[in-house]
Amino acid sequence: MSAPDFAAAQWTRATGAGVDPHEYRRVTAALTRVADWGPAFSHTGQAFVERAERAGSSVSAGEHLLMAARWFHLATLAPYAEAGRAAAAADEALSRALTVLEPGARRVSGTGFTGWLRGPSDAPGTVIVVPGLDSAKEEFLDLTAALLARGLAVFAMDGPGQGALAATTTLTPHYEQVVGRVVDALGVPHVGLVGLSLGGYYVARTAALEPRVAAAATVSGPFRLDWDRLPPPVRDVMTRRAQGADAARAFARRVDLTGLAPRITAPLLVVDGGQDVIPGVTNGEQLARLAPHGTYLPVPHGDHLLGNARGDWLFPLADHFAHTLTGAAV
Repeated sequence: MSAPDFAAAQWTRATGAGVDPHEYRRVTAALTRVADWGPAFSHTGQAFVERAERAGSSVSAGEHLLMAARWFHLATLAPYAEAGRAAAAADEALSRALTVLEPGARRVSGTGFTGWLRGPSDAPGTVIVVPGLDSAKEEFLDLTAALLARGLAVFAMDGPGQGALAATTTLTPHYEQVVGRVVDALGVPHVGLVGLSLGGYYVARTAALEPRVAAAATVSGPFRLDWDRLPPPVRDVMTRRAQGADAARAFARRVDLTGLAPRITAPLLVVDGGQDVIPGVTNGEQLARLAPHGTYLPVPHGDHLLGNARGDWLFPLADHFAHTLTGAAV
């Protein structure tokens, strides 16, 4: 794939993650090879770190650092020898930003997970944000903000093979065990779960197997995967994150919610984009149909992760959690 084609393919994902579209175009217009992607995006992230260090107020510094975290994370979307360093830089930038902007935010880590708990200590409900195959907690800051705005506490996490843990851990099909340890560490009686892309599968699986899940939502989550039909770039990422083709193939075979969907008793919102047509991936309509309390929200013009249609799903999804976890009118 050429650099312009790769940049076009990542356009709505990057802008949906909150980077400035004009700056994205300036950075990607200068790329001559996909191999230049990681260094260019890391360089842009570092420029925001330097702006933070020159900022005239702590608020400005924190905002620059949040933007740096986004760019460092996006640097990892293309094959990049320094991807582990970029993921660590994203994690550090987010940590520094929250230390400045939200002194009450708390880092929580355990076996197979790490992340930030944000929001009021007496929040009426807590939502865990679960990333996907090559995403991380830094990608979904706007989703976290929408949930926080509704008075909820939010734990945005990286799990096995994700974000800050990608270099030291591998994908696990048993993500419900990870979420169980997260809930134990947070010390809350029940949680909401929202998962994006492969994180949608993780969330649906966990909602079927973990009784402390009181509400759930998936965004562009797969119902089932067919390894042989997956596009080569997806297989390549899965192979890297699973640390081997055989392990990745076995992992993909496990992604099938046919038997688990009927066991999801919590209210479940399933969001799909009508333009999200990835070979080898079965989208979520069947999940919503089989789950006893499933609701399907299709967005005909939405693509994968619906970065081109955030107004159609982001706020309804946040309202879903506000209503199901707290009973608040929406």
